[in-house]
Amino acid sequence: MKRHPEQVDRFLRVLKKSPTGSVFNPWWQKDPENDIGPAAPRIRRQQLRIYLGARLGSARLAVVGEALGYRGGHFTGIAMTSERILLGRSKKVAVSSDLILPGFAPQQTSAPTRCPSGFSEPTATIVWAALLEAGFHPLEFVLWNAFPWHSFDPRAGLLSNRMPTKREQAAGQSVLKAFLDLFSFRQVIALGKIAAGQLAELKVQTNCVRHPASGGARMFRQQVVALFRASGSDSPRS
Repeated sequence: MKRHPEQVDRFLRVLKKSPTGSVFNPWWQKDPENDIGPAAPRIRRQQLRIYLGARLGSARLAVVGEALGYRGGHFTGIAMTSERILLGRSKKVAVSSDLILPGFAPQQTSAPTRCPSGFSEPTATIVWAALLEAGFHPLEFVLWNAFPWHSFDPRAGLLSNRMPTKREQAAGQSVLKAFLDLFSFRQVIALGKIAAGQLAELKVQTNCVRHPASGGARMFRQQVVALFRASGSDSPRS
């Protein structure tokens, strides 16, 4: 079945209904303390639209994490993708911004007073570097989170992360299903047990790997390489 960009627009509207409480919706809400201005949500929404739309029909791998982070998707609108990666400013991830968002010039939505070069997220750096080093073209994989929005610690403010509650995880299930329905993935990788559990509830066959945070980077790389070799699928493009 041929897919159209309208499917992505419908998906973006699904993202609009985020849980109440200490949850930030980067595509539909402003971060008054840290955004460049009122246009920030629109920019993030457009960046996600281009990111997803460019991968319809070409992506064969999904990597699903736990939740959006303040150093990553909070400001880019793209899961496990920091501003420095998106803008070509990362020293550890060598990828052109045009390969992430074809035909679109990405923008920094965090205020330069907060982080002049844009935020950098360790998990995003490790995941992107590992997939590119394995030989995957940026259009062959899609990064997402079981809980798509940013859950933050209300005591620490928007520039913080926390684990989504059970209620919040349940609220993200319909969005996760809608995301998976956009694509025809050959393989789905879950980063950590929480993401694996959310995918299992949807009866999605996955491979669970060690989350790269908190000292798990080396094991994550090893497990991902092992999965690629064991899958018996076509070799990724260089």
